[in-house]
Amino acid sequence: MTTLNEYLGQKRAAIVARRARVAAGEAGPKTLTAHVSAEGRSGIRRIRIRDFQVISDSEADFAGYDLGPSSPELQLGVLGSCLTHTFLIQAAALGVPLDSLELEITGTIDPRAGSPGFEAVPIYPHGIRYAASIASPAAPAEIEALREAVERNCPILNLLRQPQAIAGEIRLSQTPAAVAAE
Repeated sequence: MTTLNEYLGQKRAAIVARRARVAAGEAGPKTLTAHVSAEGRSGIRRIRIRDFQVISDSEADFAGYDLGPSSPELQLGVLGSCLTHTFLIQAAALGVPLDSLELEITGTIDPRAGSPGFEAVPIYPHGIRYAASIASPAAPAEIEALREAVERNCPILNLLRQPQAIAGEIRLSQTPAAVAAE
């Protein structure tokens, strides 16, 4: 059975190889794409990224069937995944041994947000926190340096802390029923 520290050795080798490709000009910007569709009678959202699929749904009190996590829950999961991966990357880069690593991400979302009397309540997840449980023989100062490196380098954490402008557009296809209604 491979231990987490053995994996960190593999990660360290991958980091060195990636840095060499960047230095040689062999790596540059990459476009990321996700395709999402609302489906059938259930309204589930099927998320397709590369060759992978994830189902997102609402709970029953919001006309869902609870067939998958909601978008806000997925966002917390994405943050947790990115933080965990960044902990692994930075531990490998800094030579910090990790016997185990687990993260818990929490946040609040209030269905009353935007309703009369609750206009000031955010409609988005807020009060987001993470707790990293780490087992390591490393000194507390090494773990603190690891945390600082993670918070400096985690793409999704930094995106959420410093959001980007998002451009949107509608690509309307007139269906026969819509054309007949005109």
